Amino acid sequence: MVSSLFNKTLAQSNATPLCFSISSTPFRHNHTITSAYFSAVFSSLGLSSNLFALVVLAKTFHHTKSRSRSSFLLFLGGLVFTDFMGLLVTGSIVVSFHITHFNWRQLDPHCHFCNFMGMSMVFYGLCPLLLGTTMAVERFIGINRPFARSTAITNSRACLTVAMVWVTAGCISLLPLVGLGSYHLQVPGSWCFLNISSRPLDMAFGLIFSLVGLLSLAVSFLLNTVSVVTLLKVCCGQDSAQRRRDYEVEMMVQLILIMTIASVCWCPLLMYILKTVVSSLTVEPFSVLFYLRLATCNQICDPWIYILCQESRLRRVKADPDCDPN
Repeated sequence: MVSSLFNKTLAQSNATPLCFSISSTPFRHNHTITSAYFSAVFSSLGLSSNLFALVVLAKTFHHTKSRSRSSFLLFLGGLVFTDFMGLLVTGSIVVSFHITHFNWRQLDPHCHFCNFMGMSMVFYGLCPLLLGTTMAVERFIGINRPFARSTAITNSRACLTVAMVWVTAGCISLLPLVGLGSYHLQVPGSWCFLNISSRPLDMAFGLIFSLVGLLSLAVSFLLNTVSVVTLLKVCCGQDSAQRRRDYEVEMMVQLILIMTIASVCWCPLLMYILKTVVSSLTVEPFSVLFYLRLATCNQICDPWIYILCQESRLRRVKADPDCDPN
């Protein structure tokens, strides 16, 4: 009985599930106490920042009279909530790995856990980029087509739009489960992500992920540029006294900062994936790890934009309730 059970376990250990097929597990990696502290502090800082930002946004939404601003705040709330959940899900797995040093093959022999984390990485990576584009579209319509927007955007439609973005990102993250691409364990063995290779299916999924992300940033840049130019014309025109839109300028400043941080954090990883799969280059695992950590910084930097801007706005609203026009 014991012998047969041992042979069965040995046979399972010799098998190579798909998510470990390009990995040499366990990785030769020094699990220093610094790694555990870094991951824990990184995740804790991001979670606390996003949680604080959610509280600030809720307070600001309560004091807001402008419908255009309230819908914008709902988009911001969806973005903050997404960042919070992304750090909570992926951060808990990474921190657990560095603390317990668990063996992925023993814990996840059928790759279900690895696939879940890979899906989470793709989903929570694409959502902020797509939501940033959605907010850029909303501001573009609100500034350049204010009359069309006044009857088109309501709070319920804003919530529905955020849900549609989540569904879109979710559908993309599910593609490897239906055969388009695959998720694999990555160096140093604490996370799973899409397989960056020139194999046809992996290449197709890598192109989808990178091009959707880069296209989102490009559309955001184009629409935000047009919106800023329009606002400058309005504010500097002859009728600037009658058409001052301080709250419009404030929202655009936040949106520009969100786009800039997202571009700095995500472009290196997206460009690396695109270049690698198109040129059939050899993947450098530690380069991918560095770019991924840089991308994750987006979830920590973003909340402070909302916290600083919204707290300032909230103080002005409390001091002068009429400063937030309908």
